[in-house]
Amino acid sequence: MSRNARSNLAVTGLLAGMIGVMSFFTAGPVVAAANLFSTATPARATVRVVVAQDSRAMRAFQTDDAVVREMVARAVMALTDAAEPAAAWRTFVSPEDVVGLKVMAAPGALGGTRPAVAGAVIEGLLSAGVPAANVVIWDKQWEALHAAGFVALAERLGVRVAGAAAAGYDPAVAYDTPLLGKLVWGDLEFGRTNAGVGRKSFVSKLVTRELTKIINISPLLNHNHAGVAGQLYGLALGSVDNTWRFENDATRLAEAVPEIYALPELGDRVVLNIVDALLCQYQGYQRVMLHYSTVLNEIWMSRDPVALDVLSLEELARQRERAGMPPGQSNQALYQNAALLELGVADRRQIDLRRLP
Repeated sequence: MSRNARSNLAVTGLLAGMIGVMSFFTAGPVVAAANLFSTATPARATVRVVVAQDSRAMRAFQTDDAVVREMVARAVMALTDAAEPAAAWRTFVSPEDVVGLKVMAAPGALGGTRPAVAGAVIEGLLSAGVPAANVVIWDKQWEALHAAGFVALAERLGVRVAGAAAAGYDPAVAYDTPLLGKLVWGDLEFGRTNAGVGRKSFVSKLVTRELTKIINISPLLNHNHAGVAGQLYGLALGSVDNTWRFENDATRLAEAVPEIYALPELGDRVVLNIVDALLCQYQGYQRVMLHYSTVLNEIWMSRDPVALDVLSLEELARQRERAGMPPGQSNQALYQNAALLELGVADRRQIDLRRLP
């Protein structure tokens, strides 16, 4: 059975009960990186995360596309144990798939997902036989994609670019919670006044009706309430409408983000997760703040989105400590809830972290 094939009602009930038990995690300080999600029970590594690093990848905050392309190729081969990149990519997708590359465009080409990383993934997909017409670069807002350089990238490589909001929302697929939202223009139920309006967040028709596989590429960027604007947060809130009711409340995010991601129409389509860690910005979400950034020149890759987010929280905490800053918001409950829903591994000791030579 798929991890998301369980009753959605059971999902909501589970987290509603667990939030109360675990709420003390949400506001707590970031603890030592190695112990972030440990328990007293011994654990063994079950999830592989690979890290490719090259000091030439970004210089003066400008990417070297050829170096990034080589890093992505090394990472995907190491993750899959394939002998060459095309074979590695074919373990995730086929020529019949419509593959959506979910990027984070709102922070811009420097603060969000770098176009060079998305471009390297696209070239890998094309080498594996996926037609260019079947590759879609997407995020919630088309305008942000254009401003960040993804429209130009799509034109150069012959692939498509799409905004989830512009595609419209599917009335048959939604996340339902009693918390009512203040609807804005573009939300499916905006302007309606019937009972129950505002309690649903509908999934974009781009996801439910077009894409068959999703590759999620997030930047290593802090989020003031979610801890990191990473795999779980980026995909969940980038795919649905009526999100303002969650955005500025860590407790609400801790419940909503994992439950939205767990929708079968969303989470079950994700086949690969990538962290663009060329640059680590540990303060100033949604705005580029280079004075709160560290050049890491790394690409992280895993099948497990939770493991990548946990490692991201560790790195953000490490960089804040090195900068002499106080701990930021880690929202550990969000990632514990994701583990409860079997979206991935939140126990650091279960993560097999492999740094490529």
